[in-house]
Amino acid sequence: VGTYILTTALLPLLEKAADARVITVSSGGMLVQKLNICDLQSGNGTFDGTMVYAQNKRQQVVLTEQWAKTHRNIHFSVMHPGWADTPAVRSSMPDFYQKMKNNLRTEAQGADTVVWLAVSSEATKLPSGLFFQDRQPVPTHLPLASTHSPPEDEDKLMEVLEEISQKFKSTSPG
Repeated sequence: VGTYILTTALLPLLEKAADARVITVSSGGMLVQKLNICDLQSGNGTFDGTMVYAQNKRQQVVLTEQWAKTHRNIHFSVMHPGWADTPAVRSSMPDFYQKMKNNLRTEAQGADTVVWLAVSSEATKLPSGLFFQDRQPVPTHLPLASTHSPPEDEDKLMEVLEEISQKFKSTSPG
């Protein structure tokens, strides 16, 4: 919901700007998740933080694709920084960190693609709405993974996020 609220609040200004870009930092973790519009608040079943994270990252990819279709004056991108050695990785996934610490990217390597998407003229020559890793567009679905969603589910995601976001908008005048 946060990505949706922030981005939709900025859209009117971005529509007027030259070379407007929206870059969302997602994760390759979304590759294991199909969009689930039935439980956006993760209130059903046993809570699994890793799967909720992956679902949220799948939602970000769908949001980016949807916004790219409807806001042609803004260049939308979503990206996966790769696994980088950050304090968040160390604290939230200590077992993963211990096993992988010698293979993780530096913070600078993890930030490279998002910075490139933000400032490079080459990035805007590519179609809006793509998913990137290492400055390259990459697929948003693994072969045979059954993570594709029907268009009506993607439309429903946008509707539900708009409904949820209304709860956070100010009701005071001005």
